[in-house]
Amino acid sequence: MAGTVLITGAGIGIGRAAARAFAAARYRVIVTDVLDVEGESVAAAIRAGGGDAEFHHLDVRSTEQAEAVLRAVEIKFGPLNCIVANAGIAHKVPLSQMSDDAWDHTFEIDLKGMLRVIRPALAGMRARGSGAIVCTSSIMGVAYGWNEHVHYSAAKSGVVGLIRGLAVELASAGIRVNGVAPGYIRTAQLLSEQHSLGAAGAEAASAFIPMGRIGEPEEIADVIVFLASPAARYMTGQTVVVDGGLLVGRY
Repeated sequence: MAGTVLITGAGIGIGRAAARAFAAARYRVIVTDVLDVEGESVAAAIRAGGGDAEFHHLDVRSTEQAEAVLRAVEIKFGPLNCIVANAGIAHKVPLSQMSDDAWDHTFEIDLKGMLRVIRPALAGMRARGSGAIVCTSSIMGVAYGWNEHVHYSAAKSGVVGLIRGLAVELASAGIRVNGVAPGYIRTAQLLSEQHSLGAAGAEAASAFIPMGRIGEPEEIADVIVFLASPAARYMTGQTVVVDGGLLVGRY
């Protein structure tokens, strides 16, 4: 057993792919999500394949839920080896309609939700002298603005700052903190006609991606596993862009 990893937003998309990738790397996987059916399905599939996984309902907007889940997992399995803070939303809201509530809703999930799951795990990681944290940002947080998604871009930029700050503060405790910034990835979010590019727009994006296609969730998951692994043992405070060459290819 390589260790225990807790993944938020693991019922679908990149989180689901990460859960499968960690299971393949022989981690015990704690699948968390607000999507109970999807989350339990991911955990069940891992167990059916001979892996070790369990599902916990977790709304990262709730400090109480986050602390309760972390406490239950640590009582059962000991301190976590890794956290993948991945849960996020991206709702299209024109600035003229941007209420405080709409802004706060995105930040509560996409940024503060990460702190809520990381914070209660740190005592155990410090006691053991090691740990890895991987946070999901976005190319919209490291390089691009996104029309009618200013709250999302701002929150995902905040994730990069969170990664840097935590990395510096936790390095002496043996805890590494890194992030991944996906480009256009084939997820339900990207394929949403209401909130993102939609299916046709996603395929059209291939024309300006140097590698000629949008990415797959598994291609982000493999980088997440790498960042959590001993292969990245001298990396901390970094946000790795995984975008098929999109940023360097836009002239």
